[in-house]
Amino acid sequence: MRLVVLGSGESGVGAALLGKQKGYDVFVSDLGIIKERYKRELEASGIAWEEGQHTESDVLNATVVVKSPGIPDKAPLVIKLKEKGTPVQSEIEFAFQFTKAKIIGITGSNGKTTTTSLTYHLLKSAGLNVGVGGNIGVSFARQVATCDYDVYVLELSSFQLDGIKDFRPDIAVITNISPDHLDRYDYDYNKYIASKFRITMNQKEEDSFIYDSDDEAIQTWMKDHNIKAQKWPFSISKKLGNGAFLSDKEIIVNTNNEEFKMTTDMLSLKGKHNVKNAMAATTVSQLMRIRKQTIRESLTNFQGVEHRLEKVAKVRGVMYINDSKATNVNATFFALDSMETATVWIVGGVDKGNDYADLMPLVREKVKAIICLGVDNKKIIDFFGGVIDIVVESDSMVDAVKKAKILSEEGDTVLLSPACASFDLFQNYEDRGRQFKEVVNQL
Repeated sequence: MRLVVLGSGESGVGAALLGKQKGYDVFVSDLGIIKERYKRELEASGIAWEEGQHTESDVLNATVVVKSPGIPDKAPLVIKLKEKGTPVQSEIEFAFQFTKAKIIGITGSNGKTTTTSLTYHLLKSAGLNVGVGGNIGVSFARQVATCDYDVYVLELSSFQLDGIKDFRPDIAVITNISPDHLDRYDYDYNKYIASKFRITMNQKEEDSFIYDSDDEAIQTWMKDHNIKAQKWPFSISKKLGNGAFLSDKEIIVNTNNEEFKMTTDMLSLKGKHNVKNAMAATTVSQLMRIRKQTIRESLTNFQGVEHRLEKVAKVRGVMYINDSKATNVNATFFALDSMETATVWIVGGVDKGNDYADLMPLVREKVKAIICLGVDNKKIIDFFGGVIDIVVESDSMVDAVKKAKILSEEGDTVLLSPACASFDLFQNYEDRGRQFKEVVNQL
């Protein structure tokens, strides 16, 4: 059995290590350069690798291929493999066959990292033997190879779900769906929605599916498609018999004749979107029979996720918030909606076909100045220039924060929430967020 792994990131190397452990002849191939620490790991395990190229003869003789989520299905080599009938899987699919652990899979356009991290925190606090991975942290495959967890909480991107065939979570969660990554889906929103719903395609009647019943895309899709799993909706706009809802300022979660209640002001995370994230994580915890007191304490003391509405520092009475993970308009909508003071908004980067119209009411209400941080800021300037008196440009994080300091005054908030990808000026959103924090902490 020959396993070829395309891509040498955390998921690829994790799959390679698991494959080697399970007796496969493993080969790792990356068009780019493999990080030194991963090279050392591969060599220590006796795994052959190449970088800077894909040698077709060494790839096309695979029994099974695990493909990095970043490699599109339309890549010529992937097409050749599929024409040969070679299974091309995601690391999630490959690892799934080697574990009997309970799986909680979480996807969504926004909120999936926070919901995954919060769910993990709830289960870990309850004393469960639980691992967290997927699209965050240590890869699922690496953990299956090296750990013996009873439960996995997995954040799953649409790209990872595109590469599954048999993967079946015991509990599946869709936090929400809004247009994102449409360049990978022929600019067809319906294809992207269908990709997200792959998380529940193999679920059975005894499994559970948790979803945002306020979300239009989710509701529309569910009207036309049958889902076998037990359905557990959550909502902040309507009362529900089963599932989670808001009554005044109280979260109520009903599952299997068990009721959980908690006021929203006790949540450590603020904003309407985080009420929903808490509802989803609490529903998982209820289904897992976690004690109510443990759930309550965990929701109160959870510290949040790096780069997601992360409070960096208060400098001369101005709060600086890092929301670099907001790489689309929907995520920035949540961020602006949660602002409670006049806001200097740092926005911009690689535009993914953004429509800023949804942000306009919030920008009118909350934003006092806009700092554009990108190579091409024309679209943002054209859209908001007639509404906000102060719109300035910057081409580095140092410059953006320096301008934010000048434009803000005591009691204001400086919010980095770019609504765009980061690749014009930064390596990734993490690099962008860390640079922001470094510069702020030097003020």
